[in-house]
Amino acid sequence: MTELPIAVLRDADPPDKFPDVSLAMTEPDGLLAVGGNLSLERLIAAYKRGIFPWYSEGEPVLWWAPEKRAVLYTDELNCSKSLRKTLRSGRFEVSGNQAFEQVIRACAELRLESGTWITQEMYEGYLELHAAGYAHSLETWRDGELVGGLYGVSLGQMFFGESMFSTVSDASKVALATLVDCCGQAGIPLIDCQQPSAHLSRLGMRLISREKFGDILAAYTGRDCDSSIWSFAPRPSRLPESAAS
Repeated sequence: MTELPIAVLRDADPPDKFPDVSLAMTEPDGLLAVGGNLSLERLIAAYKRGIFPWYSEGEPVLWWAPEKRAVLYTDELNCSKSLRKTLRSGRFEVSGNQAFEQVIRACAELRLESGTWITQEMYEGYLELHAAGYAHSLETWRDGELVGGLYGVSLGQMFFGESMFSTVSDASKVALATLVDCCGQAGIPLIDCQQPSAHLSRLGMRLISREKFGDILAAYTGRDCDSSIWSFAPRPSRLPESAAS
């Protein structure tokens, strides 16, 4: 079967003008469209369809919807004995939406050597999402210093993870465990991890089909979610309820 030419988006196009995700390329896997901008409206429209931007500085925006989607169900976190011990130790505190800009900068800086995909345009786009109440960060602190964290996008009862960082052992895992805890409180069934990695696989990530992921989006993005769960002052880290047994 011959693949159709890649769709080209323009800044002036309606923000929801995306091809159907079933038309994404097989090589490279999931490439759906190129071009356009990262306006608030376009990013929201993309996430609702299971599409995310991923590209390097100097490239046009590339939009992706892989055939297999990496997800972490919030009741399937693989909480190892060592992570349980860390979460209960009191070594770390966690917070929500207290340092969003610091977290996204730290995520970008850790990838500079390999060519970060958090471009200036993406940085500004996600700051706008955060200001509008759609993007959130979870932070890990040790002795008052930010040592880890993650950020992502929430729409209804869905959370789309974007990136995480850690400057000390286990700090990003603590942030992820906190995310699972927040999602459990909000009735969010899974965390979108976009692409698989060995690190996430060890924590319980698995792959589902693009079609199944689309069905989940349709069922959960339109549901109400208590947005207050994302914002809280530093508190001791704890085991997610789903991993407490």
